[in-house]
Amino acid sequence: MKPYFILPIASFLLASGSAFASSCSEEVTTLQKRLNSSGARTVVGESQVGATPLGTNKALDKALTSMPSNTADRSSAGGVEEARSLVEKAAAQEKAGDAEGCRNTILKAKEIAGALP
Repeated sequence: MKPYFILPIASFLLASGSAFASSCSEEVTTLQKRLNSSGARTVVGESQVGATPLGTNKALDKALTSMPSNTADRSSAGGVEEARSLVEKAAAQEKAGDAEGCRNTILKAKEIAGALP
C-alpha cells in the first residue's frame, strides 16, 4: 500500500472510533446537567446555588410549578441522589471503555431520576 493512503485511512478510522465512543459520554454530560438543574435541586431540597446556569442545554433556569400527572413518573429526593451516583458509575464505565455498560447504567439512572419539575 502506498504511504500516502495510510495517513487518510488512519485518520478516518480514529475519527470514526471517537465518534462512536462519544455517545455515552454525551448522555452522561446531559444527565449530569439535568440532575444539577434547579428542578432537581428543588426535589432534593438543596440550595439553588451551583445549579446549572441559564442558557445551558437540557436544564431549566427555574423549577416548573406543575408536576407530572402520573405519580409513578414523579421524581423523589432519593431517586435523584441514586441517579447521581449511577451517572458517576456510568462515567467511570465510559472512561474504562465499557460503552454498553455505560448505556445500560444511564438508562437505569434516567428511570430512577423520574420526571423532574
